[in-house]
Amino acid sequence: MTRDEITEAVLRALSDVAPEADPATLRPDVSLRDQLDIDSMDLLNFVIGIHEQVHVDIPEADYARLQTLDEVVDYLVGKTAS
Repeated sequence: MTRDEITEAVLRALSDVAPEADPATLRPDVSLRDQLDIDSMDLLNFVIGIHEQVHVDIPEADYARLQTLDEVVDYLVGKTAS
C-alpha cells in the first residue's frame, strides 16, 4: 500500500469511531485523542478498524506510538514495508 492509501484507510477507520470528525480539519501532528475527544474504548475500536482496513496487527504495546495521524501512518507504512 502507498502512504496515501494508508492515510485514506486510517481516516476511514477514524470516521467509524468519530463520525463527526472532519478529516480536512485534522492536524496531523496533534494527538487524535485530544482533537476528537475519543476515549480508550474508541481507541481500541480505531485500532481494530485499522487492522480491518490495512490488515496489520498492532500489539497493545505499540498503542502509545499511535498518538497523531502522522504517527499512525508512519507506523503502518513501516509495518507494510516489511
